[in-house]
Amino acid sequence: MGYSTGSHSIFHHCYHIVWAPKYRFKVLHGEVRLRVRDIIKQVCAEMGVTIIHGALSRDHVHMFVEIPPHIAVSDFVRKAKGRSSRKIQQEFEHIRKRYWGQRFWARGYFSTTSGNITDETIMNYLDRHTHSTGFSHNP
Repeated sequence: MGYSTGSHSIFHHCYHIVWAPKYRFKVLHGEVRLRVRDIIKQVCAEMGVTIIHGALSRDHVHMFVEIPPHIAVSDFVRKAKGRSSRKIQQEFEHIRKRYWGQRFWARGYFSTTSGNITDETIMNYLDRHTHSTGFSHNP
C-alpha cells in the first residue's frame, strides 16, 4: 500500500471503521449481506474511497478504507449507513418489519487510523475474522 494522489495532494489516510445494526441483531446474512456489501461498494466508488479490505459479520460491518483528504470520515460513514439503511428497508420486507422505526443501523460507529498499529495488523485481523464475507478491492 503506497500513497495515493489527488489533483493537489498526495495522501495515505487509512481508517478501520466498524458499525452494527440496531440492537446488534444478526441480520447481515444471505441476500441482505450481499446487498449491503454492494451498496457500500457503490458508495465507495462514488466518493473515491478505496476499500483496502472489509468483512461483513452477521451483526457488524468492518472496513479498512483509504479516504481522500477532502472527504470527512463522518461524511463517508453517514452516506454508507444512510443509503444502505434506506435501500435495505425498501427491498426486504422482513427487515422493514423488524426495524419499524426506520433506523436499521445503530447510532454511531468506531473509527481508528492505522497510525498506532500497522496496516498489516489490521489486514491480518480482517483475514482471520471468522463469520465474514470479504469486500473486494475497488476497480
